[in-house]
Amino acid sequence: MIQKKTIILASKSPRRQELLGKLDIQFDIQALDIDETFPPELDPFKVPEYLARLKSDPFNKKVAQDTVVITSDTVVINNGKIMGKPNDLTDALSMILELSNKTHYVATGVCLQFSDRKISFTSVSEVKFEKISEKEARYYTQKFKPLDKAGAYGVQEWIGQAKIKSINGCYYNIMGLPLNALYNSLIEEDVISLS
Repeated sequence: MIQKKTIILASKSPRRQELLGKLDIQFDIQALDIDETFPPELDPFKVPEYLARLKSDPFNKKVAQDTVVITSDTVVINNGKIMGKPNDLTDALSMILELSNKTHYVATGVCLQFSDRKISFTSVSEVKFEKISEKEARYYTQKFKPLDKAGAYGVQEWIGQAKIKSINGCYYNIMGLPLNALYNSLIEEDVISLS
């Protein structure tokens, strides 16, 4: 892989750092704390891209010519509403039971900030859970404590292997970074190449 620009991942998420590493590219990490507030009237599917662009704002006019900054945000959407991170294990349990035997969506917005412009996109995956019993939901939340995850679950954890019936869309998107779409964007924008 040939890198034509320095890549900065502006994220504290260990999962996003691990995922970006899977693309076999070198990157630096520079995380900032941003107030992730969005307009309440915004369509839930537009929220992650809005937040990804918001997260890139501190880098406005600060990105060098040979650098790109990647920011992203992931939301779980169930019944047209965004499910955030649970407040505690009781909240996590009720979220898991709410997703039981239903189809929901995971949307990730990604923003690439260059010295002279930003490009952004959203990737959406459809996830269908089988029926999850209270005993299964309790086992998962007690053992894995998914308090740092939107929708109170990690697709890569036990609940994903045991209870997800089907996925339509990018698996890695559900983890927090749509690798296929991101790779294609980096190629199209001449950030990386294979020759």
